[in-house]
Amino acid sequence: MKLIKLARSAKDADRWYADLESGESLKIDTGAVAELSLFSGRELSEDELERLRALASRFCAKERSFRLLSARQMSRRELEKKLREKGASETDIASAADLMERIGALNDGEYASAIVRHYAKKGYGKGRAVRELIRRGVPKELWEEALSELPEDTAAIDALVSRRLKGEIPEGGEKKKLCDMLLRRGYSWTEIKEALARYGANTEEIEDDE
Repeated sequence: MKLIKLARSAKDADRWYADLESGESLKIDTGAVAELSLFSGRELSEDELERLRALASRFCAKERSFRLLSARQMSRRELEKKLREKGASETDIASAADLMERIGALNDGEYASAIVRHYAKKGYGKGRAVRELIRRGVPKELWEEALSELPEDTAAIDALVSRRLKGEIPEGGEKKKLCDMLLRRGYSWTEIKEALARYGANTEEIEDDE
């Protein structure tokens, strides 16, 4: 198979376009050009052609990873899922994810902390933060350190209760709605009961519910 044209991208010095006589056009990096000693007009053996395609596939996964991570922070598992959905091979996925970790573009520990801080700032409890860590594929061994950044004071839940009740002590249906809302926001029954008790509400019914 003849490589009829090899050209460097005008926008990215590390990106090259390799056009084959079959009509196939491959994107590769400088490393691939050097490894296969490529130049326009070069005849490629079957083994060299197979290697060229493999290197192009790996480069594609790497470029897609850069685009995904420049758009938003994500976990390694999320990145792997995105690449898999685009048809990347498991080998290319692992290679791209490893590279992203080496250069610091992918860091599950930092991502876990960012998730916890984000939901804490919005007034959510530990339960919601844990659900988000699970949903986003953050390894469980990283949770403890990230969750240690949650504030220990009661200001967040007290602010939610005060804003919802506006000075009224909750009873009956209103109390149930408030409890349901706080549960959805990730607060535990213990935290909810303590907050309502501070507000002067009767928590015996909540004890029964728990």
